[in-house]
Amino acid sequence: MPAPSSLKNCARLGGVLTAPGGGGGGGGVILQSVSHDVYENLAVEDWVHDHANLEGRPVLFVWRNSPSVVIGRHQNPWQECDLRLLRARGVRLARRKSGGGAVFHDLGNVNLTFFTTRGEHDRRGNLDLVARALRSLQPRLDVAATARLDLVLDGGFKVSGTASRVGRAAAYHHCTLLCGTDAALLAAALRGPAAGLAGRATRSVPASVKNLREADPALTWERVAGAVAAHFAAARRARPAVLPVDPADEAAFPGLARRAAELRSWDWVFGRSPPFSLRACLDVPAGGAAPLRVGVALDVRAGRIRACRLDVPDGWLPGDACDRLGAGLAGRRFRPGDAAAPPLPLGPRDPEGRRRWRLLCEALETLM
Repeated sequence: MPAPSSLKNCARLGGVLTAPGGGGGGGGVILQSVSHDVYENLAVEDWVHDHANLEGRPVLFVWRNSPSVVIGRHQNPWQECDLRLLRARGVRLARRKSGGGAVFHDLGNVNLTFFTTRGEHDRRGNLDLVARALRSLQPRLDVAATARLDLVLDGGFKVSGTASRVGRAAAYHHCTLLCGTDAALLAAALRGPAAGLAGRATRSVPASVKNLREADPALTWERVAGAVAAHFAAARRARPAVLPVDPADEAAFPGLARRAAELRSWDWVFGRSPPFSLRACLDVPAGGAAPLRVGVALDVRAGRIRACRLDVPDGWLPGDACDRLGAGLAGRRFRPGDAAAPPLPLGPRDPEGRRRWRLLCEALETLM
């Protein structure tokens, strides 16, 4: 891909994007982010969508992220990915403003966002452009768009998932291209719980995936992005120079840091999840040969526990301890650390009861 223009040009980018007719020059604009932070790059998307003057001047935004899972606006992260693995591996979780399913990002793939006016929004046209760009690098490459508006390789392996956001005046269509992504981490990260969770959230459609570099090792993200940029410039009368985007530059993009902070917040990533219920059976160590089986029924709204019911064998905990645990969890965020927060309803002279209480709380956290 052509090297982006010097970062000294970042401060004037906001003016270029918002001025009528591209600051007098007309034609499209190609941007490339210098950040690998998923929240910052998603914030750039929303800033351009809300502020750029796209009349007669489409924008292509090229960006990459460090390992991240990005879910659609109407999805449930507890249903879509392995949250324990994400925390253990340092994989970030983000919720975007567009719909669609969950995708995995790392530095082995490249993300493309096509901005236009609402009237010029054309997902099929964008995917056809990307397919042509790929075939310009490898003419024998069997890549095509599907009816679901994904890109598939060799007739059935998904190399790009897409989604879009259509506003009153502006729209964008974004896609991720798998060039040399970590396929094992992708598969593990997007492996959600098998059963027990129910709700009306949008579900991702499982698909077999393949990296472009499996078809041709020369299809690096740099070459792929460069080819897409060249085809975009030719088709959309875009300026050939690739302009850098520094999300940390408030002079170029006023308010972008606030947008990134919102996208990073727990209330957006988890709290915007559709309501769901979870029914599970936990194995709690009981000190014997077999663990204790505890039934759990949870209702979660806006990422917070609305109700929690526990089915524990009689006599394992004294009195109304389980009822008090369920009541104490109501209103708390459904996340590790909060299960142990309710006050312990057992006295200091009951060490075995306190141990069992701790084991039950730790078992509950495995659901989060």
